[in-house]
Order: sequence, then structure tokens, then C-alpha cells
Amino acid sequence: MEQWEGFKGSDWKEKINVEKFIEQNYKEYTDDASFLKGISKKTSKVWNKCKKLLNKESISGVLDVETFIMSGIDNFEPGYIDRCNEVIFGLQTDEPLKRIVNPYGGLRMVNKSLESYGYHLDRELEENFKNIRKTHNDGVFDAYTDEIKKARHNHLITGLPDSYGRGRIIGDYRRLALYGADFLIEKKKQDLSKLNNIADISIIQLREDVSEQIKALELIKKMASRYGFDVSKPASNAKEAIQWTYFSYLAAIKQNNGAATSIGRNTVFFDIYIERDMESGILNETEAQELIDQFVIKLRLVRHLRTPEYNELFAGDPTWVTESIGGMLNDEKSLVTKTSFRMLNSLNNIGSSAEPNLTILWSKKLPDNFKKYASIISIETHALQFENDDLMRPLYGNDYAISCCVSAMSIGHQTQLFGARINFVKVLLYALNGGRDEITGEQVIDNIDTIEGEYLNIEEVLKQFDKVLSKTVKIYIDALNIIHYMHDKYAYESSQMAFIDTKPEYLMAFGLAGLSIVVDSFSAIQYGHVRVKRDERGLTSSFDIEFDFPRYGNNINEVDSIAVNLVKRTYRELKKHALYKNAIPTLSILTITSNVVYGKHTGATPDGRAKGVPFSPGANPTQGADISGALASLTSVSKLPYENCCQDGISNTFSIVPNALGADIETRINNLKNILDGYFASGAHHLNVNVLDKELLVDAMNNPLKYPNLTIRVSGYAVNFNHLTKEQQQEVISRTFHERI
Repeated sequence: MEQWEGFKGSDWKEKINVEKFIEQNYKEYTDDASFLKGISKKTSKVWNKCKKLLNKESISGVLDVETFIMSGIDNFEPGYIDRCNEVIFGLQTDEPLKRIVNPYGGLRMVNKSLESYGYHLDRELEENFKNIRKTHNDGVFDAYTDEIKKARHNHLITGLPDSYGRGRIIGDYRRLALYGADFLIEKKKQDLSKLNNIADISIIQLREDVSEQIKALELIKKMASRYGFDVSKPASNAKEAIQWTYFSYLAAIKQNNGAATSIGRNTVFFDIYIERDMESGILNETEAQELIDQFVIKLRLVRHLRTPEYNELFAGDPTWVTESIGGMLNDEKSLVTKTSFRMLNSLNNIGSSAEPNLTILWSKKLPDNFKKYASIISIETHALQFENDDLMRPLYGNDYAISCCVSAMSIGHQTQLFGARINFVKVLLYALNGGRDEITGEQVIDNIDTIEGEYLNIEEVLKQFDKVLSKTVKIYIDALNIIHYMHDKYAYESSQMAFIDTKPEYLMAFGLAGLSIVVDSFSAIQYGHVRVKRDERGLTSSFDIEFDFPRYGNNINEVDSIAVNLVKRTYRELKKHALYKNAIPTLSILTITSNVVYGKHTGATPDGRAKGVPFSPGANPTQGADISGALASLTSVSKLPYENCCQDGISNTFSIVPNALGADIETRINNLKNILDGYFASGAHHLNVNVLDKELLVDAMNNPLKYPNLTIRVSGYAVNFNHLTKEQQQEVISRTFHERI
């Protein structure tokens, strides 16, 4: 094809293989950031209009909702911000920040979301939809068992994607740019022709799915044509490569309202086209940066319609448009390009932002200049997260990306079935209370003995804990198998799956919330001599601890080993059960900002935590427990096992005051770079970094107008601090801000 002129290699031309195309055509960049350019005049005009709209949205919560048209790849007229100055086109609807009604997940959630913002769904649209279509939510609750409903109601299993889009699917959106829609359609038709074992129900389902994928590709062609572009053929230059990639992603967010809508790993792919255009003289550096900046602007405008309850769980209206940057091709050559720098430079040109969720795939062998640049951007914006490429690349290959916050998968070859998390603290409290919920008093887990006596015995507690955990995992898996079957049946993401192999490998993502509390509780029981107080129902209400005990987060093996054993126990239980689509179980230690809500619904615990107090985020030590310095805290978290256990991710949010990193910016850059090198060399998986003083956040909480764009990392993602509730802000401020390394 003429669009491939100048590209090296041939094997990627015959079959879909974006990874091979990249390997054979990209140029590593090892020099510094001096080549970068500032914001262009066009981008400045576009972004100024966006800022005004974003300010209005910030005041009202939702700028606008389309209530007469529902979600779909090609259901909306073209939308523009500033047509004369845009260079990358396309919006979710016909106007920026107007949200979509997606009834396929569930009409109850739609109506509740609309009512909370003063809108109402068009009555005729609602009645017609109800008469012809069952929703995912209806299907799930028809199939749920009483056990699942009780576990869900009592917050033992939390955040299940049973009423909203499951998300965490990463389409290989680059495929549209490299091959064009017609090529992809032909390959899907060839795959369809080979699915002939009609006696197998899974083949019948797959034939229907592939047919839907082909229809989705046709609709993407139609949607793009409304903007004046023909995506049936491959992109012929850098502008088209970025535009085509964005169109394929745009189709996904028009059709689905997934909990995480990650975009993949695009900087090295875009750079190939940019370099070719620069060599031929049709693009200069200012124009290249302009393309990236405007692409980022579009990603910042992604929105979904959510309920207030959803926003309590996932604060700040996140969409997790995660872009993975950097990493290594092999042990000698990195995947850092000039466009890796350009993507980070967008934070300078259009300001710090929570979205897209920029993720640095860190390796000890990354070019030092890129490490320094990523470090200074992190210090100045608090908008980056870092994940261990040396840990993930051997498991997922060199063309993988992060979904949501911390979950790796091979792009286009794997996909994930998202599964929220267990309230791990309730597992412990149910073990103490005979399977009854400590708040409601309801019997949630059957056939569990109540632990009696004034003092807790470690062997007895652990025995009961294992019983509750085993039964909880079984209920959890039953729920997820139902959810994902029904999601495929009633809310299938054909626009995303069209850019994934016809027979991908499936991962099913499980999670734990409240790990540090359970770890410290077991440590207190073992070393602190814990006395139980019970209420009139016979349920635990508070605990007295007679002696000091070691706490997780201080590099003390006696307690850190408890954390390691607990996650290994959980993963062993997960592996005992059959999963939908023969998925591989993965486990995360991740809470997002749900740690506040989880704590609110959970009673007092044996580590001394009071009823209702927030959990610590992710794999973090409990707030204020890590008193031995930054490195000790990091070392404790790094001991949690990633491979063959927590491959869905181990989230660690790390805050350090600027002076602890050094007296001047150069020293801080080098110290942060060295901390990241050392942390990941120890086998750690993930790190959010906030370099700021606690007093700054206190002032921002009390005077929000002084800090309209203050971005911080919270737990696997970034958020505008002003978008958190007061309760969530207070929880962030309560975390440990390390004052020494």
C-alpha cells in the first residue's frame, strides 16, 4: 500500500502485527528535552475554549447530557470545539463535555444519574428501549444467588461492575491507523469463516461476537466519514495516524461507559509517522507537538454519566484514559522516542491534569535523560505514575499496556474481565463474628463458628479467617462469572473487541481492599495481646491492645511476611475455581478512592482502627503507621509478590515533602530518579509520587479558588484535588508525608 512507503519489514503487512511494525521502524531517542516546543497558537485557542467549559462543568458537576439520543458508535452528529483551529477532530457527542446516556448497562443507573443532575430521559426513548431490550443489570440480578446479594449488600464484595460498563478492555486502536478498516474487516471475515464447530455453544457466541465486531468497524468508517475522513485505508501521515487512532478509541467511548477506558501505548507508534513526515519535510517540531497536545486535549474531555454513589467510590470523575510510555524493547534498547517527551511536555503546554492517566514504564536501563525528564515532570505536576517494566515485560512481552491504574496486558492479544474487590477487613471481622456482618448483624457467610473469649488467639483466628476467605472467594467468583456472561450478552463492547484478536487470552481481575489493616490486626493479635469488646448482639465493637506490636510499612519482616502470606492465601483460593471464558485469575491490591467508603461501612478492627475510619489506599501502610522513613515504607510494599500472585497490580501512593528530596531542583530530580531505580530493582510494581507539603493541601482544602488545577496522585490515578469530597480530602491529608528518605 502506498501509505506504507518508507516503512521497513514485510511480515507485519501480511497479518496484523503492530508490535513487529514498531520493532522494525521506530527510532530510539536518548538525548535530552531541549528540542521540545511550547504551545502553538491553534492549540492555545482550542484549549482556552476548553478551559471555560471545564470551569462551567466544575461548578455544575455536569455541563450537559443528551437525553434524546442514546450511546452508539455513529449516533451523533460531528462535534467540534473550535473547528478552524482543531487539528485532531472528534467528540463523544455533538458538543464538548455533553454526556451520553448508555441504557445497555441498566436503566436504573441511567435514571438515577440523570435525576441527580436535574435531567430526565426522553419518555418515548425510555419506553421503546424497555419494550425491546433487556439490560445487563437486569440479567445480572436475575441470575444472582441470595449469597451474592447478601455479600454485595453488606459491602463484603464491593464495586462490582453489575450496573455500569466493566471497562479495562484495551483495544489495539493503532490497528486502524496501520491497516485501515477494510483490511481489519477482511481479517475478521476470514476468522469468522473458520468458526465452524456449531455444536459448541462458545463457538456460536464467538460467531455472533465477530459479526458484531465487523458491524462496528463499518460504523467506525461511517462515523469518521462525517468528519470528512476515509479510514477504510491506512493512515498516510502522522496527522492521520493520530486521527485514525483517536477515531477507533472514540468509537469505544461513544458505545461504552466502562469503568476504565485506557488507550494503550501510542507514543512510539506515533513517533514512527512523525519521524517519516519530518524527514520528508511536511512536518516541523511545533506542528508535531501541536498534534500531541490536541490529541491530549481530546482525551481530557472524555466523560461518562455516573451516579453520586459511583462518584463516592471513584472520586473526581475519573475515566482512566491510561497511556503507557517508555519501557524497553529488549535488554539493550528502550522504546523511548521523541514523542515520549512530547507526551509529557503536554503537561507543560496545557497544564497539569488528571487525564490522560500518564504512566511511565520504568526500567533501570531507560535513557538517563528520559528518567530525569520524567522525574522533573512528576515533581512539578504530580500527574505521573510509574510501573516496573523489568517486572512486567518478561510476562507480557514488549508491547503491553496498563489498563485502568496498574493492570498490565498484552495489547490486542489479551483482554481483562474487571472484578472490583473484596473488603478484606470484613473477611477478618466475619471470622471473629461467626460470618455475621459487624454493622448490620446479618448472617452473610454460613457455617462459621463464632470466636468467643476475652482475648484473641492467633491460631484460632487464622483458622476461621481461612474458612471465611474460602467461602467469600467462591461467592466473588460466582458473581463475576454471572456479570461477564451477562455483559457479553447485553452490553457487548464490539467497538473495542474489533481491535483485539478474535480468540484473545482472558484475564479475570480480582482485588483486595484493606490489606494493611488486616496485616496490622494479625500482628496485634500475635504480638500485642488483643482484648475484645462485644455489643449486645454479641458482635465485636472495639478492641483493646495491651502491648505495642510491629506495623506493616517499617521494613520489619515479622509483619511484612504476614502481608505476603495473606495475598498468597487469597490467590490460592482464586485458582481453585473455574472462570468464565477460561480466564486466568489475577489479583490486585488496589482501592482507587473507595478506601473512604469501605472504611465508612466497616467496624472497628484489632489493630486499633475505629469504626468508620478510612482504609489506607491500595497496598499502602496504614495512615501514620510507617514511621521509619520513606525507604522503609517502600521496602515493605516491595515485598508483596507480583509474579504468579498479584499480577493485576500492587498500587502504592507515595508522598514526600520537597525538602526531603533535596534543597534544590537538580538534587530532587536525581534523588527521585534514584529512589525509583532502587524501588523497582527490589521487585516492586507500582508507585504514585506526590512531592508536596501537607500544608499546601490543607490550604487548598480551605481555599479551593487559590488552587484550581492542583493535581495529585491518589491510588492508581490522579485527580484534581478540588474534585474530591471534603471527607476524601481529609483522608489524603491524613496520609504519611515522608520528611526523610
